[in-house]
Amino acid sequence: MLNFDWLSGISQEMAKNIFLALFVLIAVLVLMIPNEYAYEGVEKEDRHWWNNLKIWSIFVLSILFFIYYIF
Repeated sequence: MLNFDWLSGISQEMAKNIFLALFVLIAVLVLMIPNEYAYEGVEKEDRHWWNNLKIWSIFVLSILFFIYYIF
């Protein structure tokens, strides 16, 4: 089986901070995606702010960040 004894020295607060930092890192990487990829499949004249997948992914990441922050 898997041996995770090396994680026994990490406190719950430190693990929480690691996950929050990972969410921030993912959000930064999402923001670095070019807009052409974010509007994939949407015609230029039909592009609206709600079609931008970067906005939706940041929204979902912020909800997850908030939930992890609370618990």
